[in-house]
Amino acid sequence: MTKLIVATSNPGKLGEMQAYLADSNVGNFNWELTLKPEELDVEETGDTFAANACLKASSVALATGNWAIADDSGLQVDALGGAPGVFSARYGKNDAERIARLLRELGDETNRQAQFVCAVAIARPDGSIAVESEGVCRGEILHAPRGDGGFGYDPIFYVKESQLSFAQMTKEQKRSISHRGKAFADLVPQLRDLK
Repeated sequence: MTKLIVATSNPGKLGEMQAYLADSNVGNFNWELTLKPEELDVEETGDTFAANACLKASSVALATGNWAIADDSGLQVDALGGAPGVFSARYGKNDAERIARLLRELGDETNRQAQFVCAVAIARPDGSIAVESEGVCRGEILHAPRGDGGFGYDPIFYVKESQLSFAQMTKEQKRSISHRGKAFADLVPQLRDLK
């Protein structure tokens, strides 16, 4: 088995990535996913989601001498010029504060179009990027939260085709249409050709 270090300390994210990569153990690798060492912290200094994903994957690979995978994701709101973007997780101290700030900044704006973006990168043990992908899910920002599932901005991100917010969807529904689901759907075929 080839060890693949997940550039996070969050066991929930580890489980999520294991689910997405469950079907990718074909070809030259049989992945064993593990969390990065707790003390290894990588500052996200990139100005795009892709730059941050590559930075985290590369840094963790170099520090551990193993293959590493990282993702970076966030919300981009059209009327706010793409904000909060790469600062999505730092838009407030917690989910409730982040949502309140976003709704306050949008106010009565009628253009509520937005998208969630997820970039994923896998780095070789030498830190070079082997594969990367990106997924986008378009939607709109609700005026008030709906649903109690998910996390982050999920309660205010509405997908018209499903007529549900991310927080109202089952895990399976969300996985099939989400930005992260799309990024991994693009990534998995690339893994099969990896050497």
